[in-house]
Amino acid sequence: MKNLSSDDLVQKLKSDKDAFLLDVRTEEEYNMSHIPNSKLLNIRDPQLFIDGIQGFDKSKNYYVYCHSGVRSVQACQIMKTFGFNNLNNLIGGISEWKGLKTS
Repeated sequence: MKNLSSDDLVQKLKSDKDAFLLDVRTEEEYNMSHIPNSKLLNIRDPQLFIDGIQGFDKSKNYYVYCHSGVRSVQACQIMKTFGFNNLNNLIGGISEWKGLKTS
């Protein structure tokens, strides 16, 4: 797992054709604000999260974020145990997002 700053993530999203942006917050948090083109998968529902990632393409590059960076680290750790290797965590989460506008 790599930790990325907001600026690093902006650059990766612009250049990475295999990018998969994953928001691991709750649906309520996601509905208030999220990074465009992100997919929601709530890590606070562990079975839903595990079921969800099992359908993901392991060859993609995953860029994971939450509110402050704690849940996204946990999500990356879980994903690693399921065989995902291309994992990137947004340091500070969406609260530190200085990139594109949020939706």
